[in-house]
Amino acid sequence: MAHITINQYLQQVLEAIDTRDGTFCAELLSFKHPHVANPRLQLSNPEEKCQQVLEPPYDEMVAAHLRCTYAVSNHDFAEAYKCQTVVVQSFLKAFQAHKEENWALPMMYSVALDLRIFANNADQQLSKKGKGKVGDMLEKAAEQLMSCFRICGSDNRAGIDDSKKWGMLFLINQLFKIYFKINKLHLCKPLIRAIDSSNLKDEYSMAQRVTYKYYVGRKAMFDSDFKQAEEYLSFSFQHCHRSSQKNKRMILIYLLPVKMLLGHMPTNQLLRKYDLLQFADVTKAVSEGNLMLLNDALAKHEAFFIRCGIFLILEKLKIITYRNFFKKVYQLLKTHQLPLDAFLVALKFMQVDDVDTDEVQCILANLIYMGHIKGYISHQHQKLVVSKQNPFPPLSTVS
Repeated sequence: MAHITINQYLQQVLEAIDTRDGTFCAELLSFKHPHVANPRLQLSNPEEKCQQVLEPPYDEMVAAHLRCTYAVSNHDFAEAYKCQTVVVQSFLKAFQAHKEENWALPMMYSVALDLRIFANNADQQLSKKGKGKVGDMLEKAAEQLMSCFRICGSDNRAGIDDSKKWGMLFLINQLFKIYFKINKLHLCKPLIRAIDSSNLKDEYSMAQRVTYKYYVGRKAMFDSDFKQAEEYLSFSFQHCHRSSQKNKRMILIYLLPVKMLLGHMPTNQLLRKYDLLQFADVTKAVSEGNLMLLNDALAKHEAFFIRCGIFLILEKLKIITYRNFFKKVYQLLKTHQLPLDAFLVALKFMQVDDVDTDEVQCILANLIYMGHIKGYISHQHQKLVVSKQNPFPPLSTVS
């Protein structure tokens, strides 16, 4: 395949289209396939040859694909993105004309994936040259993918086996990747609604469902809906292919903070297995109620946590650490009426010196409001009065 002539290549495309072989056709349009490295196919003006063999709009689609291979061979990703846009637009003309059939879905997966990858490469190349705003190309690519999505989502006439709706989840996952990259998470909402209302939502391939739940779980985490985040990210982690160690690690980077906020601490064995020992001291600090250790651990691995986008989520562990620390004070004093001074002394003992009584009251009021402590502050007696039954509810029971 790597060194076939242009005519042989076009004949293969023609045959794949005529026999409705979507999978082979997808390979012939994919940049994962070796034909793209064939110098005989890297042409700057292949239109005439394509028109001799293929009918519109396939001639336009394949010509744009070959121009794209030429642009990539010259490392011109802005041009490659432009060509790939034409590939997608031409494909959509053909796809829309396919009534009550979905054999071309593999082609859509292939051209849509390459569109997102080239948009990303073009963005990086242009920003290095100081041209254009970062994310511009990805945003335009998202508009193209939405056009694909609308065709798939509106296919109500075909029977379930021939429905284009099977393409929806793949496109949503590609759009999620773009929206997370350009930081426009609010655009995910209508896509989530589309899947929630779909009768196919549990029928898509497991790989696509794992990706979908990973992104929706991350969005829930940013929205502070930690229980939903735990449910979705746990699904992704449990069903992610066991050989995909890298993907499982990526899921854990978001699942661990969520689990910790809900009171489930990871074992050192798990952290070692997935090379995530950055979380080891954080886990230890939260479990022990050791604020000093937590601050040190967050400072030590700050760059890693910021790069992963979880630093601010981990900052929320401070309130959990206070809860665990104050619970220890309660267990030591063995009383339901705890002097506020006792907390202040204990904090000073833990070398937390920048806290006064007002701040202690503020922290306690927050913990009571969040449901982490059952009780109230008696300002008259300067005491925290806690419930005689379960004054520190398990974190997993607090919404």
